[in-house]
Amino acid sequence: MTRSIDAAVQAAGRTLPGDDALYRKIALRVVPFLFLCYVVSFLDRINIGFAQLQMKHDLGFSDAMYGLGAAIFYIGYVVCEVPSNMLLARFGARRTFARIMLLWGVASVGTMFVQTPGQFYALRFALGVFEAGFFPGIVLYLTYWFPAARRAAMLSIFFAGVAVAGVLGGLFSGWLMRETTGVLGLAGWRWMFAIEGAPALVLGVLSLTWLVDGPKQAAWLNTEEKARVALALAHETRDAAREHGSGAFAQALRTPRVYLLAFIYFSLTCASLTLNFWMPLMIRDFGITDVVSISLYTAVPNALGVVGLIAIARHSDRTGERRRHFAFCTIGGGMALVALTAHLSSFAAMLAILCCATILIFAALPIFWTMPSHCLSTAAAAPGIALVSSIGITSGIVSPWVIGQIKVRTGSMDDALYLLTALLVASGCAVLLTMREARG
Repeated sequence: MTRSIDAAVQAAGRTLPGDDALYRKIALRVVPFLFLCYVVSFLDRINIGFAQLQMKHDLGFSDAMYGLGAAIFYIGYVVCEVPSNMLLARFGARRTFARIMLLWGVASVGTMFVQTPGQFYALRFALGVFEAGFFPGIVLYLTYWFPAARRAAMLSIFFAGVAVAGVLGGLFSGWLMRETTGVLGLAGWRWMFAIEGAPALVLGVLSLTWLVDGPKQAAWLNTEEKARVALALAHETRDAAREHGSGAFAQALRTPRVYLLAFIYFSLTCASLTLNFWMPLMIRDFGITDVVSISLYTAVPNALGVVGLIAIARHSDRTGERRRHFAFCTIGGGMALVALTAHLSSFAAMLAILCCATILIFAALPIFWTMPSHCLSTAAAAPGIALVSSIGITSGIVSPWVIGQIKVRTGSMDDALYLLTALLVASGCAVLLTMREARG
């Protein structure tokens, strides 16, 4: 983690002598803790994908019920994303992050007691509501510490957290379910929710002492360091005040490119969420039946996804080229999903294809987020990016439910993979044809 932060700080550029040491000091204090919290939050979000290997059978849930439960999470998430960030601005980051983590930990642990579909849906909705402001809150919190030239490098670390959560889930979730089955008469999936939800409660308490609301409250910065951070951020605060009025939001609403970007992001997240939620079931369909083996095999695509994400994103940075990198990732990822419908008899070949799809789809995410600031006007950029994110993440509502319905009706995920490929190819072509100014 320290090496990742060092690389991110180096990549972010330099200003005044001594600034690199200052921002490295800030990064090492702030980023590792938030990164750990984000990995735990995403693990609590996706561990339902492992739980379904036992949970659906125990409770009599269909694939459609499971898909609906996965989708309901994002309804709460989308509805409460903006209000949660407003609360952070009002009450401060320390109390807000503690509140978010404690409540999502309670909801995650509470899932172990689910008996009916209604209880399952209610807890998934609550988890989305409680977790809604966490990642947007991290984005906002980083603006309190890092100037824009350094902020993207910090954010890139959190994109890798999605794949890291997948690796940890793959390594531990299946093992937990198998080893805890029957303990105190409870199923293994119930213990998995309890054990993997507990760290959020611990981190929520720790955040009250580890985090501060901003540089002014940081006892580990001296007076000169606080002044340098404040000076670096002062001009951005003035610019933001000019650019974030109601006129800027109205301009963003009238900008067609915002909706094109939202469609591209929607298509990309439909595919990435499918990998997050349905990968254990896909590996089971490859012919693996042992729950621990399924869990371990899911770690392989996710681990390679971390490496591929970093390698492809760095190559895009070095060359200054975005469009072809993004199109290569989305179109190539879509072709890999189609190749899965061949149902080859070789497990190794099917796993290799799944790894290719994961690497390319995950790598497209950070490349995408370099584009909106280049192809939106200065005034429309901030509200436009928020609209792109809010509209695009509705894929979390649509994708799991649609895929669950397809699997129930056809008994296979093939039609869902064809649909995802069409979306990925369309998004890649849209970038190639319309985002020429995003290059560099």
